[in-house]
Amino acid sequence: MKDRHVMEAMGKAYVVVEDGHVVEVGEPLIERCPIFAKARGIQEINQEVIKQNIEFRIRDFGMCTGERAIEMEVFVGFGASEVMMTGLRQGLIDASVSVCEGVGTVITSSPTLTQGIGARISGVIETTLIPKLKNRVEEKGGILLDGNTAIINQPLGVARAIEIGFERVAVTVATLSDAQQCRLIERETGATVVVIGVHVTGMEQDVASDFVDAVDITTGCASRAIRESVSNKALAQVGTGVPLFALSQKGKELLLERAKEVTTPILINTMKLPVLPEDKQPRPLI
Repeated sequence: MKDRHVMEAMGKAYVVVEDGHVVEVGEPLIERCPIFAKARGIQEINQEVIKQNIEFRIRDFGMCTGERAIEMEVFVGFGASEVMMTGLRQGLIDASVSVCEGVGTVITSSPTLTQGIGARISGVIETTLIPKLKNRVEEKGGILLDGNTAIINQPLGVARAIEIGFERVAVTVATLSDAQQCRLIERETGATVVVIGVHVTGMEQDVASDFVDAVDITTGCASRAIRESVSNKALAQVGTGVPLFALSQKGKELLLERAKEVTTPILINTMKLPVLPEDKQPRPLI
């Protein structure tokens, strides 16, 4: 049986990888992403560029294979995995719940595993278990929801983390339903849950408005609705092209703690948020 991994990658294009080979690439929804322009020199996103980039990731760090790198260096100064990594390292949280292709939802208290899982991966929609990768993730301190399948269920991951004994859990979510379920678990258990929104490109305006009320931090991705919804709600912002917004005090504290570990110069100022220079935004915003 082939292992099969479905994700939304560059430009939120639908991508399927089977047995380490790219077998399908859909049309991207956006033409340019500041992150890929800066990191890889990609000025225009199209199907061939996406295929080449996914193939590069498979070669470079073993994405979608048993040899996948699971401990990585910082990829961007401020990303969801970087923020959780710092939070774990500095004791602001004691577990992260994130998604890794080949194993699904992963609970861990390891800063390096948290960063390795999330540093260079796109939005994983579905995945199948890669036994060798499962064993390696578990050896590094990762806890899977099910050792026989690669289940992706972030609220269940939060509930399981709290059952295990973690009291301050950070989780990445891509849907309003997941964010709200995580908030319900927080209220019912009394644990602290930091909800981090990711992969929000294309989110509808009414959903985005409720989403920013349910999360502590969210990326802006290429979402016009998120940018509009954080106005007068964001307590802090890092980055201007693909920014992260803090929507709560605990989210703000995590972003500021991350800022302490960023080695490049940082400007800290007070102003009305969001700050979004037009020439730095993804194109188009959707």
